[in-house]
Amino acid sequence: MIIARSPLRITLGGGGTDLPSYFKEHEGFVIAAAIDKYVYVNVMRPFTEGVFLKYSQLEQHKSIFDVKHPIIREALYLLDFKTPQIEITTLADIPAGTGLGSSGSFTTALLKALYTHRKRHVHQEELAELACHIEIDRLGEPVGKQDQYASAVGGVTCFTFHKEGKVTAVPLNISMQTVFELEDNLLLFFTGFSRSASGILKDQDSRTQSNDADMLSNLHFVKDLGLRSKKALEDGKTMLFGELMHEHWEHKKKRSGGMSNQQIDDWYALGIQNGAIGGKLVGAGGGGSSCLWPKTETSLDKAWLMQG
Repeated sequence: MIIARSPLRITLGGGGTDLPSYFKEHEGFVIAAAIDKYVYVNVMRPFTEGVFLKYSQLEQHKSIFDVKHPIIREALYLLDFKTPQIEITTLADIPAGTGLGSSGSFTTALLKALYTHRKRHVHQEELAELACHIEIDRLGEPVGKQDQYASAVGGVTCFTFHKEGKVTAVPLNISMQTVFELEDNLLLFFTGFSRSASGILKDQDSRTQSNDADMLSNLHFVKDLGLRSKKALEDGKTMLFGELMHEHWEHKKKRSGGMSNQQIDDWYALGIQNGAIGGKLVGAGGGGSSCLWPKTETSLDKAWLMQG
């Protein structure tokens, strides 16, 4: 049995500029941090021929072309499992639709497990590109590249998405003191709303491709915020980083009417009133998880009690 796991992620700056519709014309920049929550994929060879899948549903087929799960089907086809005898089981620490990049993380873990099953080595950047190829090129999903790269590369990393499609990954140059401050003060909450990112991202994608001036201006600004967040963190100015998160959230909400809702806005206001400097929904928006950066340890406790 082969067990692969891939981390989920939170975006610390520049989110949204990793979509091909943006970076192929303007170049994108994202800071992403892998977290200690994972997607797990188990792969084994059963006693009988066929494809046996266990995720939120159960599937059993003789041919890979009958597989309903689109990512698994495309991954098996990509690795040439023409006469399959394979069983795949998936698990996750956190459910899908929480804005933590679970789809990209799952695709990355699945490919890693399948390559290992075939006794083939795959480099982390090649792994990320293959995951992007499945989701973006083969399935036509309106998603970016940060989730796959954050899962494959790990750590707290700056990703530059170049116009020609290449991605450069460089670790964020921060001190251990800054890392400890982030760990101690960044709070992650589940809003109770699960959603698919496709709707919001499809709207952003189509508006970007049509050169919508408001959308492009928003994404340019968010990319600049990402670069400013990078400098603030590398300079150890974590309070400034919290303020930039708030600025990021205010601009992120302008991208789509479905980015937030009244309940989320009320929770966010409550956090700010009780000591948080800033925060935002992680991922495409509309639900999922939120980050809050409290000012002090006391207000951290208040924010936890009021949000939890």
